[in-house]
Amino acid sequence: MSKQPSLSYKDAGVDIDAGEALVERIKSVAKRTKRPEVMGGLGGFGALCEIPVGYKQPVLVSGTDGVGTKLRLALNLNKHDTIGIDLVAMCVNDLVVCGAEPLFFLDYYATGKLNVDTAAQVVTGIGAGCELAGCSLVGGETAEMPGMYEGEDYDLAGFCVGVVEKAEIIDGSKVAAGDALLALPSSGPHSNGYSLIRKIIEVAGADIESIQLDGKPLTELLMAPTRIYVKPLLKLIKETGAVKAMAHITGGGLLDNIPRVLPQGAQAVVDVASWQRCSTGCSSKATSQKTKCTAC
Repeated sequence: MSKQPSLSYKDAGVDIDAGEALVERIKSVAKRTKRPEVMGGLGGFGALCEIPVGYKQPVLVSGTDGVGTKLRLALNLNKHDTIGIDLVAMCVNDLVVCGAEPLFFLDYYATGKLNVDTAAQVVTGIGAGCELAGCSLVGGETAEMPGMYEGEDYDLAGFCVGVVEKAEIIDGSKVAAGDALLALPSSGPHSNGYSLIRKIIEVAGADIESIQLDGKPLTELLMAPTRIYVKPLLKLIKETGAVKAMAHITGGGLLDNIPRVLPQGAQAVVDVASWQRCSTGCSSKATSQKTKCTAC
């Protein structure tokens, strides 16, 4: 009976060298995002971060999210450079509507077979998103799991922590009748509604790579990164002191998200008739559930 050769991790489909190569490539990305409160760099078992100076009663605010099936579109189009911005945006926009300043961000990248170039593009986008939000990329996890994902397909998740002064938390409790409701424009569909968008494309039999809208390729419009509202909103909050509630309009759209920040018995009046619309074949309810903006 012949002796069986010993097996390595690489034989099982896990390339440790590729993982180490990725870490080296993204160290500079993390370094560009570093805030003064962050202690140390990538590589530790845990990331350490001090509370910024000046807070009397700091309250930590956390959030986690993904990018939904927009990721499927990114994979189909082989466009990976902005999906990381989407990932950061989905997390930090949840924090800022509480009045919180994002401090640090971590990501989770899971794939069947690690493509270092693809992963580096994604993480570079995450770094760009962190810079836009003013938070530090302090770590993450890259999981190569053969048999769990098809080939080089990957999935993403993000996690962010921010801080807000206890007396300055924005929770909607001060909303009163007669307050104005403002909507901030989105950069596109953001990172929700893509299962419906992809279904519309499928039913229409459309070749999205050949379609132009307003002189721009449809693919460019669909893959436009989610707008990060953090810096302008924090500036608005600080300068006016007039913001009583904010809603990050994601899954469920206006119908589901605005009520989350209203006191019991309060209702928001939204004039949707004033909006310009293009024909999608969607019901008005479906459209309202996917409409993106931040209302305050």
